[in-house]
Amino acid sequence: MKILQKVLAFVGLLSLCTLFIYALQDAPTDENFETKLINDYNVYALQVPDDLNFAGESMPLENPDILERMDRELLVNTYWQSNGLLMFKRAKKYFSIIEPILAKNGVPDDFKYLAVIESGLTNAVSPAGARGVWQIMPATGRENGLEVNKNVDERYNLEKATEVACKYLLKSKSKLGSWTLAAAGYNAGNAGVSRRLKEQGVAGYYDLLLGEETGRYLFRIVALNHCNASFGNVKSDIFVLNCVHWLYFQHISEVERI
Repeated sequence: MKILQKVLAFVGLLSLCTLFIYALQDAPTDENFETKLINDYNVYALQVPDDLNFAGESMPLENPDILERMDRELLVNTYWQSNGLLMFKRAKKYFSIIEPILAKNGVPDDFKYLAVIESGLTNAVSPAGARGVWQIMPATGRENGLEVNKNVDERYNLEKATEVACKYLLKSKSKLGSWTLAAAGYNAGNAGVSRRLKEQGVAGYYDLLLGEETGRYLFRIVALNHCNASFGNVKSDIFVLNCVHWLYFQHISEVERI
């Protein structure tokens, strides 16, 4: 019994010493942030920018609920830089193909991040049957001129698939009225978004009550855009890599549950 008491006392003393040491450590400041981030490998909260937008449409961050949801997407991440690096290598390779097609069709450049969220810029296959970088369903591909059969599947052709994605997004914008809702429609279907707008008597994405995936979908795209815009300075590099990994795999894990 005495031995157990001594062991417990030792463990308690060790715990107190550890807490004391951590309490004496310097908190991160603007001056030491980069050094501590690299050497200590800690997780630090990041400020939500004062002004964020998607495709030129402002995000109403003055709304506490919207601010909290955006803050969540910027903060919740896992540390797996190897996958983040792969993402950025793929982006460098594929964005040069995607960007001119978006511009030619009059689709905002921000939509290239939709492809990253959907597939991680890989020829992914979803449980529902969507395939390719843009995760196009078989019927949507055929309706827009793609050859989809047992022998040929042009959803894997990045140029043609991007053209189809542009057509779909332009139709969504025309039907739903905004690029923000068009992005939501790409995820949940135009009919589904239209029905929810009517049922809830609202006009915009940020006023809608949606399921977990679609409700966070646009925030993830904006977070990824912000990550990429921040890329290039030491303070944000590690955060960017983690952010890319978490955003994509969080989306994929939810898609697989549907």
